[in-house]
Amino acid sequence: MSDHGFPAGFFDRADPAGDDHFYGPTRLVTHIDPFAVAAVGALYDDLSIDGEVLDLMGSWVSHFRSRPRRLTVLGMNADELAANPMADETLVHDLNADPVLPYADESFDDVVCCVSVDYLVPPVEVFADVARVVRPGGRFVCTFSNRCFPTKAIRGWLLTSDEQHLDLVTEYFRRAGGWCDPNAERRTPLEHRGDPLYAVWAVRST
Repeated sequence: MSDHGFPAGFFDRADPAGDDHFYGPTRLVTHIDPFAVAAVGALYDDLSIDGEVLDLMGSWVSHFRSRPRRLTVLGMNADELAANPMADETLVHDLNADPVLPYADESFDDVVCCVSVDYLVPPVEVFADVARVVRPGGRFVCTFSNRCFPTKAIRGWLLTSDEQHLDLVTEYFRRAGGWCDPNAERRTPLEHRGDPLYAVWAVRST
């Protein structure tokens, strides 16, 4: 896959093995603290995400304060997905092996991705395909913190700061095409001592 103008090796990982092996064990845990989890839910409320929604790279919990009208969760572990109480439909699919989403054009009102964007090896391809499956005017909302599995995060993520991660995800949107100018911001207070929560989102262009 193309590096889309990023430096050579930017999307390399310390553990290049297939993700199906790494995510095989079931982990019913949250990867950010409760304050950051609450910040994700508050953002979804602020954006009024409440329709047919795809939770991308999801797991056993989706961080909505109230359940969307219909929630589809795509992730890597069948047991984790089956445990998600909000999910109406689940699917195991490895975006690093195949960045094409197995859904028809304009299938969803909005798409969300929580604390997983740092693991994408072909992020520009994924962001481009999200633009295909979301309806015009819909949003793709990416949230992330400063935690990760370091052997699975891309090199470019590990070598950049939290603030630079905002710029990086913004650049994914721009290079993918199909999106209006992204919004990028920190969603937890600067004085917060727990996990920070950052968000970048954009509206699909019409």
